[in-house]
Amino acid sequence: MVTKKNILIIVCFTLSALLLTVIQPPYCVSFLAWIALVPFVIGALSRPTHSTGSGQVLLWSYIISLIYWLFNAYWLMQVTMPGWLTLCIYMAFYWPILVLCLRFCCERKMPLWFSLPILIIGTEALQGVFFKGFGYLMLGHSQFRNIAIIQIADIFGAAGVSFLVAMVNGLIADILYSHQDTKTRRTNIIIGVFVTLIAVAATILYGHYRISETPRFTQAGPVIGVVQSNVPVEAGKDCEPVETTFLNMLVDSRKCFLTARPQLIIWPETMIDAVLDESYLKLISQSENAMIFHNALVRHANEGVYVLVGSFAGQAVVADDNIIKLKTSYNSAFLYEPNDIGSRRHYNKIQLVPFGEFLPFKDSLPFLQKLLMILTPYTYDYTLDAGTDYTIFEMPVQNKIYRFACSICFEDTQPRIIRGFVLDKNGNKQTDWLVNISNDGWFVKKSGDRIIPGGELSQHMAACVFRAVENRLSVIRCANTGISCLIDSTGKIKDDFLAGTLEKKEIQRTCQRGWFADAVVIDKRITFFTRQGQILEIGCVICLILAVVMSIYKLKGSGK
Repeated sequence: MVTKKNILIIVCFTLSALLLTVIQPPYCVSFLAWIALVPFVIGALSRPTHSTGSGQVLLWSYIISLIYWLFNAYWLMQVTMPGWLTLCIYMAFYWPILVLCLRFCCERKMPLWFSLPILIIGTEALQGVFFKGFGYLMLGHSQFRNIAIIQIADIFGAAGVSFLVAMVNGLIADILYSHQDTKTRRTNIIIGVFVTLIAVAATILYGHYRISETPRFTQAGPVIGVVQSNVPVEAGKDCEPVETTFLNMLVDSRKCFLTARPQLIIWPETMIDAVLDESYLKLISQSENAMIFHNALVRHANEGVYVLVGSFAGQAVVADDNIIKLKTSYNSAFLYEPNDIGSRRHYNKIQLVPFGEFLPFKDSLPFLQKLLMILTPYTYDYTLDAGTDYTIFEMPVQNKIYRFACSICFEDTQPRIIRGFVLDKNGNKQTDWLVNISNDGWFVKKSGDRIIPGGELSQHMAACVFRAVENRLSVIRCANTGISCLIDSTGKIKDDFLAGTLEKKEIQRTCQRGWFADAVVIDKRITFFTRQGQILEIGCVICLILAVVMSIYKLKGSGK
């Protein structure tokens, strides 16, 4: 039965869900992030009557959370409906966990400005454990354009920004919601105001300091070209013939080279639908697509430019039936070098997408394979192998050797993966800049002659901003359907470029074909986050787990 108390809970949870939605791209009403969790906290701490106990609060938090995820991850629905539902059903459990832990902490008179950020970071850190690679819609991501605030990511990662925003929310909730006696409440608020103001002020001052010192640690790098295709993707269907896609990419790539003379040109993930591994090419005829594409890329590179392309790799063998088969299969990035006569270096994607690029439990629980296939966008077993090496590409230009790394697709939402590229075994910075190639054509919708972008495109870009700040690396994004852009080492997404045909403003570069070229800046700083990693998140996860265990123990002990 929906009572007045339940109505208050529902309204509070719904309001927070709405606020948490509009603070993120593509809406970007980021200032509301500083109050977005306040209604949630009020709803979570509502004192229920005996007829609407804790179970009612937990239930409604799950229902509203489920609706939130169904709406905000809608772009996954068009790829795999069962996978979208499964993901949302799983993600929705974090709100009841938060409710349970918040009530436990408040019963022990822990101030919200202290407990809320720890619990938020704990749940965000666990968010991608089951569904690897889903590093989207973190609270801190809403501040991706607030350049001064996000500089603390080079110490704490994106979690540090989430922590600060959640702390302010907790303080406001402490002031508005009285769950303690007057004396304790007054003391906690005074301490909370002092600590929170100091934290916010220190963050802003630190941000301005880091930004102001940047010119002393940076130097001009080479001009890099980015070719953006505009090809919607649907599993098992060719929305555009692979030959047409390749030809369009090659035409734009040559225009980019002839106009801007970049030293490196980048193509998006998997936009060459062929295996470019040497072991495969030497076994096929000159008339096959893979060889035709390869020869064209060799000729293009021999014009005097490095070309990084997204394709496939694998160890090819001739089977007993005289058919070429791949013993391994990778989602890869190949670097074609000018006048290169040796084997081309390539990077094999390390962090694969579950249900998209591999089936979890396929080997350990093979009887589940048919059931799990329902969650994929394919009607066949499309399984790739995970790479193991953090490849560093070298690019000699005018007696100088540049080094860069290339992440693929959702890898740029995973801080752990990007950190793996940055330092060598001696702790020195080995990467001058980072490339991310993505195929976000999965998350657009074709309506007649129009291609309509989904929210994933801008959400993906926002998450990538924090990898730049965390490691003080310029990031060049090259994405099919967009958003291709250059992000500097302070996290600023650069509008305009030296030359190009894409829209000048980065957020408008969705669902269009074109190219741009611009000079990258190399930052020599090595950050605390790069060296030490996600310490803040680890600590918060431990606290969250302890709070969950003690909350459950208390519930069992009280018989509720």
